[in-house]
Amino acid sequence: MGRNARSWAAIATGLAVIGVGWPTASGSAGPAPATASADPLPRAADCYSSEDVPLTVEEQRLADPLPGADTDPASVRFIEAAGLDPLVASFERRLCRVDDVDRASELVRASGARLWRTAVRRAQGDLELGEIDRYDDRPLYWARTTMSAALRQWDPGFELTGTQRLALVRILSYESRGIEQVRYPRSDRVTRVLISGFDTYSLDDSLRNSNPSGATALQLDGRTFRTPEGLVAVESVVFPVNWTDFDQGIVEDAFGPRLAGKARARADMIMTISQTSRGRMDIEQWAGGFRGGFPDNNRSQNYGPISAAAQWPQPQPSPQWIETTLPYRAMLRADTGPWPVVLHDGICEWPQGTYPDPGAIRCKADPSPRSTAASAPGGSYLSNESMYRTNRLRLGAGLDALPGGHLHISALIYPKDENLLTSKRFERDRQAVVDQTTALLRAAGQAVVRD
Repeated sequence: MGRNARSWAAIATGLAVIGVGWPTASGSAGPAPATASADPLPRAADCYSSEDVPLTVEEQRLADPLPGADTDPASVRFIEAAGLDPLVASFERRLCRVDDVDRASELVRASGARLWRTAVRRAQGDLELGEIDRYDDRPLYWARTTMSAALRQWDPGFELTGTQRLALVRILSYESRGIEQVRYPRSDRVTRVLISGFDTYSLDDSLRNSNPSGATALQLDGRTFRTPEGLVAVESVVFPVNWTDFDQGIVEDAFGPRLAGKARARADMIMTISQTSRGRMDIEQWAGGFRGGFPDNNRSQNYGPISAAAQWPQPQPSPQWIETTLPYRAMLRADTGPWPVVLHDGICEWPQGTYPDPGAIRCKADPSPRSTAASAPGGSYLSNESMYRTNRLRLGAGLDALPGGHLHISALIYPKDENLLTSKRFERDRQAVVDQTTALLRAAGQAVVRD
């Protein structure tokens, strides 16, 4: 089967504890050379068990190669191509030295945060690391998934309950998605924007799938734009493509502190971003409070009303429809790039009193009074749900006028050779999508500063 999720022991042999995966004095990046005085960590295989350990569907894909490829898993190829393999190896080896749950928590938190910071610095060109295009979002996904699989297969030398293990997996997820690292400049003269992207998805169709919304999040995290009206500071997070994580409150946990928290830390605009079909940029007019049945990255399907916000304020009763408050007119007027930008309407609903009769569903431009949502302009998948949850939270915090909404961005065209991770044409295409998304965000931010 070739290398699998536990192959990092071989990759990491001889690496020093310090300096792994960070720039050298010459400015190039890479692991510190092994020396006789280095303190190599124990072999990862000494504290891991691969038998009878249930992995998620996402984690099971770590061993899968691309079609027509050799036995090397696609996950390993992506991680190595971005130069993230020493960082993953270091995490797995350090985990073997942990002797209690508190130290495990510290290690997981620090390692997840380092993975996020490394991915952001690499994406923005501040860190020369690896050989794959810096706009590529896929190495972060596969590195995080490898580390979460390690946590599940970890066999520590002390008692670790199932709840404690899942708590460690959650810490890794939140840190490596930027959720715990939202920091704005300490100034009242900065317009604060919080955006979200998504992991890659539809991996049963292709392990090569990229998500330009996740790539956008990496490009924009921590960036500050100077506009004629003032400074716009952007912070980013990346969401999983999983119904369970949404039910457990990951969206509210990411946006809640910036909407329901202290005024000085509050966002001035929120925008969720995801991928749509090819060649279009849609500002979604409506979010609907219903989820459809499309499978997530763990092949789970869900159908029914969107669950309540966990431990965060929300309107009562939960609304069926929420309309965008983004400055879409300024976004439509801006000259942002190659693909047309539209305010996207069109919903499907159960007219009042007809839910859940499948034959009663009607589709039209805008919702009817007291109707029940079936799907919004952006559908009934997690894209719509990210807009719905963030803006339901916005309304629950009493911020009715605060700009918020969702932007769907163009899908990508992949190399014809299914064994290729990337190509120059593919990279140019993704950069064009990300750059237009950045221009749209900048236009929206400038309009918010002006207002």
